[in-house]
Amino acid sequence: MEIPGRLVVRTYAPARRWIILAIVLLLCGLALYVAFELGRYQAGYDAMQAAAEREALQVQIGHLQQSERETRVQLAAAEEGRVAEVRERSELARTIGELQAQVENQQQDVEFYRGVLAQPGQQETVIVGVQQFHIAPLAGTSKFSLRFSLSRLQRPGEPISGALGITVDGTRDGGPASADLASLTGGKNELGFNFRYTTGVDQPVTLPADFKPDRVTIEVRPERKGMMPYRRTFVWTVDPS
Repeated sequence: MEIPGRLVVRTYAPARRWIILAIVLLLCGLALYVAFELGRYQAGYDAMQAAAEREALQVQIGHLQQSERETRVQLAAAEEGRVAEVRERSELARTIGELQAQVENQQQDVEFYRGVLAQPGQQETVIVGVQQFHIAPLAGTSKFSLRFSLSRLQRPGEPISGALGITVDGTRDGGPASADLASLTGGKNELGFNFRYTTGVDQPVTLPADFKPDRVTIEVRPERKGMMPYRRTFVWTVDPS
């Protein structure tokens, strides 16, 4: 009869191994943290002081951000006030220009009627008159056509010749500005004319950039000696397209 060998019983507990391993890792991490804090302490680092400095810096950042917001609000208010001042000055300049144009038109009308009623032997004041003035828009935001007629006011039928000058007054960058015929046409300094009774003028012009027109002055300069130049000013009003 065969006798069996000894039976050995061993326990198997995998959960306990994982628990022990976790405890060992936790202790290692704690030891590393203690060593890290000990090193910072030996190097002169104070965690409480650092936290206090961090809090003070956060408060300073908050004050700076608040100051920045207030500065931006003040800057926006100042910019709005500047824009309103520029707009007000522009409107005032336009109003003054319109009043000046009205005064000049009235003076020209007075000279016109004086010329018409001039007695023989008296100096003839107005020989050529500017009439039927219109401003028509052309293709483009700053392109227009100045359309008017020249009429022989005295001794019609007698030839008369001369040159025309055109000046547009207005504002640019918040200040008064003027554009002569050369800048409006790209090179023409004056326009010639020669007629007996009446003639029409249709002159395209291009306004300079950022230029806001207020009035147009047309100067008639006859070639004949003894005839004074004649000027007439019109308010810049564009006809509906």
